[in-house]
Amino acid sequence: MKPRMNRYAAVAAVTALAWLLPNVSVAQTSGDGAPTTQAQRKEIRKEARAKRNAELKKLEAAGYDPARNDDASYPGDIQRAERKAAQSQ
Repeated sequence: MKPRMNRYAAVAAVTALAWLLPNVSVAQTSGDGAPTTQAQRKEIRKEARAKRNAELKKLEAAGYDPARNDDASYPGDIQRAERKAAQSQ
């Protein structure tokens, strides 16, 4: 009976390590390896939001209407607006 218990203990230990190690090794860093601060992450999100909103404005100016609820023509509508926006640049 003891060898079976040792095997279960080993399996339990390996399973516990498999769950714990990925969580211990995760750390958020910027591109240069330095940890990012909350203010830096906020600025990154702000820039990404501004870029996304600018892209949406260009697509709307090219004729894309995100409010129109027509899922059947969605891929064609946005692709057409992207082509038109790219040609106008």
